[in-house]
Amino acid sequence: MTTSRARPAGGTGEAGGDRRQWARADATRQALLTAAQQVFADRGYADAGIAEIVERSGISVGSLYHHYGGKAGLYVALWEELTGEQEEAAARAVSAARKGGEDDPIALFIAGARAYLRVCWERREAARLFHGGEGPSGSSLMRRSRAQHWIAQNTKLLRGTSGTPAGRAGQVLSLVLTTVIGEAGREIATAEGEAEAAEIIDEVCRILIRLAR
Repeated sequence: MTTSRARPAGGTGEAGGDRRQWARADATRQALLTAAQQVFADRGYADAGIAEIVERSGISVGSLYHHYGGKAGLYVALWEELTGEQEEAAARAVSAARKGGEDDPIALFIAGARAYLRVCWERREAARLFHGGEGPSGSSLMRRSRAQHWIAQNTKLLRGTSGTPAGRAGQVLSLVLTTVIGEAGREIATAEGEAEAAEIIDEVCRILIRLAR
């Protein structure tokens, strides 16, 4: 028996209505995030106002609170969106290098680092928001937690396929390299142009190779 959920995409049944509702919700969320990013960039987090975000987005204040719970929720969502893109870009680059036959842990690490840093430039407007340390209560803990995650992932990647636990030296090396990448991301996000950003990325990768070896 055919049900309304079995109707083809683009139909007028329940599934089509769900898709339209989800699309509207996605558009609403994106409009709010875009406006919040602009206001945070212009005013700083502390001085950014809900009223201005609502005005710039063209979305109701009720929708803002429904989707994000307030200003802090918007900040966290922007941060998670950026860090998610950085992580995904790095993972794709490492996977592509492996598929291409690369098995040197340092080369794989550099492939991921380069992809991460490239996102810092491509998403520079968002990246700049998180450089000054401003943010809602708990945001510094959120950053530390993500940094610890990155360090753990990089430690595992640099260890390679040996399966042996990383010693203290390996853990410290991963900490240093991850810190270098994070600081470099700040410089890349504030570069004056793409050529300058590319130069910084190339130089950072050369430094990372020297440190890692």
